[in-house]
Amino acid sequence: MITLQKHNTVKATICVTLFTMATLFTLACGYSSKMTAPAAGAMPAISQLAPDSATAGAAGFTLTVNGSNFGTKSVVNWNGVAQSNTTFVTANQLTLAVPAAAIATSGTVMITVTNPGSPGTGIYGTGATLPETSTGVSFTIN
Repeated sequence: MITLQKHNTVKATICVTLFTMATLFTLACGYSSKMTAPAAGAMPAISQLAPDSATAGAAGFTLTVNGSNFGTKSVVNWNGVAQSNTTFVTANQLTLAVPAAAIATSGTVMITVTNPGSPGTGIYGTGATLPETSTGVSFTIN
């Protein structure tokens, strides 16, 4: 009986010790830290498209998007679809090579600019920002 009682005491001591170590390890690794929500990113704005229209069936051309708050990874969206051939010129200007197929038929295209979000730094994403998209500007294909 004494051997059984010693065994239960040792077992209980080991369990308490392991629980305490696991709790301290979890706290030391920062698992109790709170993640910070991403902040708003820089909101791009379009002030002018050059040209602001094209003729249906014409050859491809370069669209110049003037505005503000453009980042180096900003993307021009053509009717909501991000265009990978966007070129950053300055924080106030982007260009887009528009192929002839995109203006084959008449209509109106909505042009926007998106600044992608950033993931932030560290394991908790401190300093992360949300993607932001400008208000749309109409581009007419006559």
